[in-house]
Amino acid sequence: MTTTPSIRSAFAPTGKLRAAINLGNPILACQGEDGGARGVSVDLAGEFARLLGAELELVVVDAAGKSVDAVASEQADIGFFAIDPLRGANIAFSAAYVLIEGCYLVKQDSPLKANEEVDAEPNRVVVGKGSAYDLHLSRTLAHARILRAPTSPTVVDTFMELGAEVAAGVKQQLEADARRFGGLRLLDGHFMVIQQAMGTPKRRGAEAATFLARFVEHMKASGFVAAALARHRIDGASVAPAAA
Repeated sequence: MTTTPSIRSAFAPTGKLRAAINLGNPILACQGEDGGARGVSVDLAGEFARLLGAELELVVVDAAGKSVDAVASEQADIGFFAIDPLRGANIAFSAAYVLIEGCYLVKQDSPLKANEEVDAEPNRVVVGKGSAYDLHLSRTLAHARILRAPTSPTVVDTFMELGAEVAAGVKQQLEADARRFGGLRLLDGHFMVIQQAMGTPKRRGAEAATFLARFVEHMKASGFVAAALARHRIDGASVAPAAA
């Protein structure tokens, strides 16, 4: 891929590439032993900065909604999010680079056995505020009540504190929390598959959006995304297929 002055200017108007990194999704990023952010999204941001010939600046947040806000308000130049129509109002998305399962977690003695049983009164479903699960379930649940935890990593803690019936989130995070608390189980299967993409403010223009989309396709086709998932020992996610 070849960059141009206009592309570099579009993505790094401050002289640096500012990448919003959400630590609330452990499949994409987490805090390393040195205190810095590490993960698939950090690797992609670094490779994109290298391609542009720009210094990378990480804008680290703890929730998906904060990452969306940072890019939509142009406090960051790129970000990593689940594709959602609501977010698409101000952000131009690439096609997905990874697919992530969204699952339900319940107490061991819960009568709930299947995903289809969750949307019923008086079930209360805890989700991370502003997360892809929050956006999706707010549109699709007709009878169950949604309760919002401050961030995705605090969903199960909030679920336990409130004595709610269901927790919803990233399969890997829920599995880790189930081991941490004990007496919990995941329902079989998933209620959604998240298409995780890169995005940039729509105000950066069509040329920038097209360039970012091409970059993502190149990273998938070259094996970079698959290698990053393996390097960070990520389960529960797969490389998204090539865009049509």
